[in-house]
Amino acid sequence: MSSFRVTRRSFLKRTAIAVASTVGFPVIVPPSALGLNGTVAPSNRIALGFIGLGAHARAVNLPTFSMQPDAQVVALCDVDAERLRDTHLTLQLLAPEDESASAFTGCFTTGDWREVVARADVDAVVVSTPDHWHVIPSIAAARAGKDVFCEKPLSLTIHEGRVLANTIRRCGRCFITGSELRSQGVFVRACELVRNGHIGRLESIYVELPRGFGAFSSPEAEAENHEGFEEKVPPWFDYDMWLGQAPMAPYTTRRCHGQYRFIFDYSGGNLTDHGAHFFDIAQWANNSEHTGPISVEGTATFPPKGLFNTATDWNLTYEYANGVRMTCASGLAIIRFEGSDGWVEAGPQSIQASSDCILATRISANDFHARTCPGGEHRDFLDCVKNGRATYAPAEIGHRTATIAHLGNIALRLGRKLRWDPGREDFIGDASATAMLSRAIRSPWRLDA
Repeated sequence: MSSFRVTRRSFLKRTAIAVASTVGFPVIVPPSALGLNGTVAPSNRIALGFIGLGAHARAVNLPTFSMQPDAQVVALCDVDAERLRDTHLTLQLLAPEDESASAFTGCFTTGDWREVVARADVDAVVVSTPDHWHVIPSIAAARAGKDVFCEKPLSLTIHEGRVLANTIRRCGRCFITGSELRSQGVFVRACELVRNGHIGRLESIYVELPRGFGAFSSPEAEAENHEGFEEKVPPWFDYDMWLGQAPMAPYTTRRCHGQYRFIFDYSGGNLTDHGAHFFDIAQWANNSEHTGPISVEGTATFPPKGLFNTATDWNLTYEYANGVRMTCASGLAIIRFEGSDGWVEAGPQSIQASSDCILATRISANDFHARTCPGGEHRDFLDCVKNGRATYAPAEIGHRTATIAHLGNIALRLGRKLRWDPGREDFIGDASATAMLSRAIRSPWRLDA
């Protein structure tokens, strides 16, 4: 019997993760992650099942968790059988030399996430799927008594996020939304400066997010109707399972594997992808993590045709009940807080302010201290699974953050100002907007409240 909150059923003696051929960044796992030198007994490790083995899972989540001495990867799942095979093969190749091939069984592999959730030897799941597959497996895992690490954005729709947050609360499970900015010093520092009044009364927030479609395509290329063509589904790829709740659509490689996030059936573009990070910091600094804005309006440019249909450029304005206005525009990746007595701005690995005095301000013992974890979201999750505390980005906060992005996309698509009731989580006097709080779910999948 393990010492932490969940029941630990030992499945593997040792494992190692290296991500090489598919990502390009090999990870060498230290002895502590292999269970050598008596660091942490295998029976006292948190057994993890990975659902989704895309680029972020293989480059970040798998190697980071595998290097934690109190974590053990026991199950892998992906609808791409080649990707699943390659990841599992890496585990087998890295088996310790003192173990025979028959003794080292590797970990369980499957193309169906339900088999991971059903396993008694899985304590927690790591959901790194495309966005439209975040909520249903997370809910199933929680109801099966498992804790959940889920990538952002938390949901495909606002209704989905609410059902997930409610389920996690009812089941009493540990949950974290993958939100690495909450462990990065520049963003923690900016939030503490704002929350403690060191720029005066907060008046406005400016968020800038990357435009377009990343490295996959340009807005100009999409305007030329580069929709692609219907291709034959590879025999190793379970396309029907990949689609899941989304509408049936012709298969093309441009629809899957990273590019999905620029198609509304599966995600919400950079507004949900990068916005999930920066809106989280905005909510944190504004002390509105458990609520949200009261109105949203904006304009955007959408591809006139083509497969990708999320906004390429946009300018949004949100209003909060406390008088704070937040502007979100397409551009780079920064967040700026402006107050009555100055401003502070944070971006990747950088922070600046209107004066050196603000940056040099000491946060005293009695001031607000942001709940963070220097070891990152993976470490915070494992610690909270064991000690029963709430993570620094639980389901309710992840849901409220994703809601900001969804509200923006709804306003942009409808082309008008919307009034929002963050308590009821409904639009005021706009039936068309309310209808966009949820989406039809393709059978046999369902979302039970």
